[in-house]
Amino acid sequence: MKLRVLGCSGGIGGRHLRTTSFLVDHDILIDAGTGVADLSIAELAAIDHVFLTHAHLDHIASLPLMVDTVADRRRQPLTVYGTAAVLASLQRHIFNWSIWPDFTEIPDREQPLMRYQPLAVQQTVDLDGRRITALPADHTVPAAGYCLDSGAGSLVFSGDTGPCADFWAAVNGIPNLRHLIIECAFSNGEAALATASKHFYPHLLAAELQKLLWPCEIHVTHLKPGKIELTMEEIESSLGDFKPHMLQNNQILDF
Repeated sequence: MKLRVLGCSGGIGGRHLRTTSFLVDHDILIDAGTGVADLSIAELAAIDHVFLTHAHLDHIASLPLMVDTVADRRRQPLTVYGTAAVLASLQRHIFNWSIWPDFTEIPDREQPLMRYQPLAVQQTVDLDGRRITALPADHTVPAAGYCLDSGAGSLVFSGDTGPCADFWAAVNGIPNLRHLIIECAFSNGEAALATASKHFYPHLLAAELQKLLWPCEIHVTHLKPGKIELTMEEIESSLGDFKPHMLQNNQILDF
């Protein structure tokens, strides 16, 4: 499997700042932040599956426009996966005919442009041998992470989360783990804000990573614009033994 980073910033502003979205192979999206908008129409039309970690705007912003853009190019519904609570938020607050059309009813309910597929935590979807499993997470709204398993290796994405014992228990049950993409939204000086909003900051992330049993590449995502350099300096100071990397737009991870 191959993951291409379309967006990994905690905000927008500037040529390289796109919010969370990863393209897996050519047909799977993990989250649908503003980075999706950089894809061509043909690339958008090739996406058949979207897995959402949660319903916050920076992780779903491109989804409504994407469905509309490729409507005339698709012969099957776009399948959107997430926990029942995440999908309920989309139905209630986005695809509700007030903010955006409900594409699960267009052109009709029997042949819609989009369909929802609820996932329970720890449930696995097999897409032609590519296994995608929802993992526990603890955020201010219902949320999940994901494990992507090619058979040869696995990649885990935490999504937005704070400390979560069940997340680490799940990750430590993945012996072929190669990559861990984990958020760190705030600097140490913003620890109170990070705690209130259930995000990581460098000191907390360093403590949580002590629970990781498998050696793997650590990739840091969701850094806030304007604090990227400061937060990465603190991460490198706090997490030096883990040799963390800052995730970059257009980076490719093979596994």
